[in-house]
This record gives sequence, C-alpha cells and structure tokens, in this order.
Amino acid sequence: MSLAAGSRLGPYEVLSPLGAGGMGEVYKARDTRLERIVAIKVLPSHLSSSAEVRQRFEREAKTISQLSHPHICALYDVGNQDGVEYLVMEYLEGETLAARLAKGALPLEQALRFGMEIADALDRAHRHGIVHRDLKPGNIMITKSGVKLLDFGLAKAMAPASDAGTLSSLPTREKELTADGTILGTVQYMAPEQLEGKQADARTDIFALGAVLYEMTTGKKAFSGATQASLISTILRDDPQPVSQVQPMSPPALDRVVKTCLAKDPEERWQSAGDVAKELKWVAEGSVGAISPIVAGGRKRRDSPADRRRLRSSLASPSCLPPARSSSQSRSLRTRGAFCFSSRTREEETRSRCARSTASRSDGCRAPRTRAAGSGRPTAVRSLYSRKGG
Repeated sequence: MSLAAGSRLGPYEVLSPLGAGGMGEVYKARDTRLERIVAIKVLPSHLSSSAEVRQRFEREAKTISQLSHPHICALYDVGNQDGVEYLVMEYLEGETLAARLAKGALPLEQALRFGMEIADALDRAHRHGIVHRDLKPGNIMITKSGVKLLDFGLAKAMAPASDAGTLSSLPTREKELTADGTILGTVQYMAPEQLEGKQADARTDIFALGAVLYEMTTGKKAFSGATQASLISTILRDDPQPVSQVQPMSPPALDRVVKTCLAKDPEERWQSAGDVAKELKWVAEGSVGAISPIVAGGRKRRDSPADRRRLRSSLASPSCLPPARSSSQSRSLRTRGAFCFSSRTREEETRSRCARSTASRSDGCRAPRTRAAGSGRPTAVRSLYSRKGG
C-alpha cells in the first residue's frame, strides 16, 4: 500500500514518501491542526486486520508516548482510518547511524558521546518497562542535537502474545541478513537469548548496544558470517576481536565496557543501561587527559580560558614566589656568588693542570709552592731536605 502526495490520514496531509520496510511505509506529512511537519508510519494491511495486534499496538504506543527524552523520537499520535493503522512521530532531519558508518568508524570522542546518549535513552525506556529488541544503527538517527532512537518497542508490540518466546514472523526488513519469517530484529545485533527463543529483557538491549558501540569505534561489525546460519553460530560461540586491537589508539578501558556488554550470559553483562552510560562517561573523562595535544585534523589542542586562569593564579600564589630581598642583600648575594664562582674556577684550573702534568712527570703533581715563614726555600723543597736529614 502506498499513499499519494496530498492524501490524508485524519488531520495529517501526506507530502512525500520517506522510506519503506517490512514493518510498513514512512511518509513525510503535515499536521494541519498544529502546522508542523511530522513523520507517519503506516502499518501493512495484513497486520492491521488483526484485532489483537491493533490492541497491543495502541497500548504500546500510549506507553511510548509517555517517554519524554531528548534522545528518543517522540510519538505524537496513533490513529486508524479506513482500517489503516498509523503512527505519527517526530520528524527528524539528518542521517541514520547506519549511513554514517558506511563511511567508516566514528572519532572516539563522538562515538563515546553517542554511546552515552543511546545508553541514557535505553535506561529511560527500561525504567518504564519497554524493551526495544531491535536496536541497530538503522534505528538510530543522527541529528544536530545528538542521536535519536527510533521504533521503540514496535516489534515487541506487534508480536502476538501466543508467539512470545518463539521465533517471530515479524522481522524488520533490512538489506543486511534479516530474513522474513525467522527472527525478530536484525541478526547482527541480536543477543544469544533472542536467537535461542528465550525471553528478552533490558539486558538484551545492552548486548545490542555493545554491538553498536563496537561498530562505531572500529567501523566493523562485531559479528559476521557468510550465511545467516554461520552468523548465528558466531554470535552464540565466538567473541569479537578486542576494540584496542582493531583501533590501537582507543583507551583500554573501552575494551572492558564493550566486552561486558557482549557477554554471552545475560548475568555477566552490565545489568542496566544506566551503568553503561556511567562507564562510558568515565572512559570519556579518562581519555581526555591521555589524548595528545595534537588532535584530529592536525590542530593543536588549546587550553580553555578556565585552565589559563587557574595557571595564572597558581603562578601568582605567594608560595610560588621567592622571598623579597633588599637592594643591599641583592648586592651582597651577587658579590658572594662572584667570589664563590672565581674560587671554584681557580681550584678547578689547578686540578686540571695537575691532571695534565701527571702524565709527563714521574713524581706526580706537587702542590703549589709557597714560601714558609722564616725560610727562603719553598715549603715543598724544605720538606724534601728534611727527609734527607737536613
């Protein structure tokens, strides 16, 4: 089913199509009541015909509409017209994280910031009893204000209750290894318990978050396989290569965060998305001091005005300054310094002269000759005569 430009769904006028997938079609539309641009997602007719699916869909939509968070795409309205179920959501301008990752890995600072925002949004949803179950780069939009999570709880809401704990027939259509009629979500980001048909909870989203973090920081998928069967086997059995081995400049602490997210056993993962957000914040704060003054792009990192003020105040502190001296004390110190320097210079010259003469004289170096009081002979010569008996 496709809607032509100018057609209406309730008070919403369709302007143009935005995209299509296994879950339905998304359109750019105008809210004629509030004069604002919105996005409308229309459910396929074969799903809208089920009364149970509609009830679950509406109930879940009401729950999501109560989630007010800066990094969750807001749900404005839900409606039904001529048997067509539709969602009205916040219209976002930007690109999906999947489109951005097609160009390569993100800078570390940006990856950590996006990771914190995603984890914080997941934590808010989990506290309201909502599990995403299809977290992936294609459901994350990058906007000027940060990232926004899309399709919250949609797949879970549309799955019939009798199918809970089994492989769902309601997948999200993706270009990458998501097969119709097999698994709910996208395989690369699914936790082992999802693949085994077990009950999903908040820790299932944390596994997917770990896979997204890995891809943002390395530019590679955490798990891959030539076929869907081999991919599932890899997720159940193998661990991905550590982030620090793929990106040697990444902080080692990030390895621990991602590895804990991707633990096979849910009990060994972080137990809340809030914990992941705190760990990523700690990594981000710790990596600031370890980053070289030369940052990306070859530009030198400048100290902030606050840093410069603290440096000036510390240098102006009385404990950092030498004690004040009078002019006479300064002259005395200069005189004593010159005398000590000249004395040391004469002594060093004498030692150097003795060292040079040692190599050419068999009797060694003699002390400088001075005349003893009451004697016309030098002191060193007189002592020699004394040893000979006079």
